[in-house]
Amino acid sequence: MLVAAVAIAIAVGVAGTVVPMVPGLGLIVVATLVYGVVDGFGSTGTVAAALIVAIGVAGTIAGVAIPKRAAGAAGAQRSSLLIGALGAVIGFFAVPVIGLPLGGVAGIYVGERLRTGDGDAAWRATRATVRGFGLATLAQLAAALVMAVIWVVWVLF
Repeated sequence: MLVAAVAIAIAVGVAGTVVPMVPGLGLIVVATLVYGVVDGFGSTGTVAAALIVAIGVAGTIAGVAIPKRAAGAAGAQRSSLLIGALGAVIGFFAVPVIGLPLGGVAGIYVGERLRTGDGDAAWRATRATVRGFGLATLAQLAAALVMAVIWVVWVLF
């Protein structure tokens, strides 16, 4: 029963790295630590849990650093990213399912357009930022899958 519950939580965590508003890497870390506390860590579990936590932290950092670096390299300012975040929140409530990413993209574009007055520059910064978020999502998905495999090895051994 415990293994099934943790496996479901890990599956939700893996999905959460791709689906907005669903917990991701943090859920995987918590689920595996609960598994260790309830079932006992042992030597294999201690190593596995340490690896899972380290990968979870690295994946979370990547989820923030990659888009920030991509946006900065394209000239996007923090204010535009904040407008993008506001747009994402508004979009989430205004247009179900696709509103969050659409609102975020629109917000970044509007922020950059207002700041620079140049539509082409605003679009370049928006594209680079979106590309950064895409790469961050892939990095977090990869981290989640590696964490899941480590947990499976832990359970089997």
